[in-house]
Amino acid sequence: MASERRQLHLFFFPFLASGHLIPAVDMAKLFASRGLKISIITTPLNASLISKTIEKSKILGLQMDVLIIEFPYVQVELPKGLESYHLATSLDLRQKFYKAAAMLEQPLEKLVQEYAPDCLVSSALYPWTTGLAKKFGIPRLIFHATSFFSICASECLKEIAIGLEGSEQHFIWVVKKEKNDEGNEEWLPEGFEKRVEGKGLIIRGWAPQIAILDHEAVGGFVTHCGWNSTLEGVSAGVPMVTWPVSAEQFYNEKFLGDSIKREAIQKAVIRIMVGEEAEEMRSRARELGKMAKKAVEENGSSYSDLNNLIEELKVSWHCW
Repeated sequence: MASERRQLHLFFFPFLASGHLIPAVDMAKLFASRGLKISIITTPLNASLISKTIEKSKILGLQMDVLIIEFPYVQVELPKGLESYHLATSLDLRQKFYKAAAMLEQPLEKLVQEYAPDCLVSSALYPWTTGLAKKFGIPRLIFHATSFFSICASECLKEIAIGLEGSEQHFIWVVKKEKNDEGNEEWLPEGFEKRVEGKGLIIRGWAPQIAILDHEAVGGFVTHCGWNSTLEGVSAGVPMVTWPVSAEQFYNEKFLGDSIKREAIQKAVIRIMVGEEAEEMRSRARELGKMAKKAVEENGSSYSDLNNLIEELKVSWHCW
């Protein structure tokens, strides 16, 4: 006899910061709009920030609620009310905040045991939720607000390769080696390594960066501006091409770059607002906007991907 089909129930457990909470709630609404039941687990202060959104969603017929867990201020000696990461304005407060966040495991476990959700969607900053989900025999989906950038990585690498080859300069290119990507070289233009043989070297995996930067033959360093790389580049005395991607890298870049003066601001504003180039930029921006809207429309790529994920979960748990 086939198992009775039932409604799929998802737990969302975002990291306690606005940059994580807001997109997680938006994602939860997308799941709820497909007929799933959603519970968002967060602390009292953060719950108050999303309460209006949740109420509006309920009025629209979405099955969404908030389950509150208390934040352990006393145990880690944090001021009462400091429940969001952006309020932790010093290293000491940030360390205590992460310690408190790790202590949420036990109250979350109690909720999972009580409500028996079919899936746990949790922040990448809560790695311990993998073990918790495994304990209760449910899947864990990792929610990472900036994960889109990983999708772009392959195309970025191709552009870097073409640019390096076109520069006709000698280079060393260090690329992270993924365990599951043995033999997968789709990111590399066909015949690239043969064409740059004797001029360019690709290192897959770890490289002795300090030793390379200190070598007299190195004339420049392209960096994402991680703090270690920033210090190593400065100490080696080599010019840097800065390419920040996420986190504090943008702040680190500011320490390396020239100060921006009024003339530069004036020039930038005029460039984006006036003339043929400005119209070209606006045209490209409009095209990107159309592509983004199309992706989330019915039968769009993002729309279909979410549907496929939900169907996979439903099949696994015999839910309707």
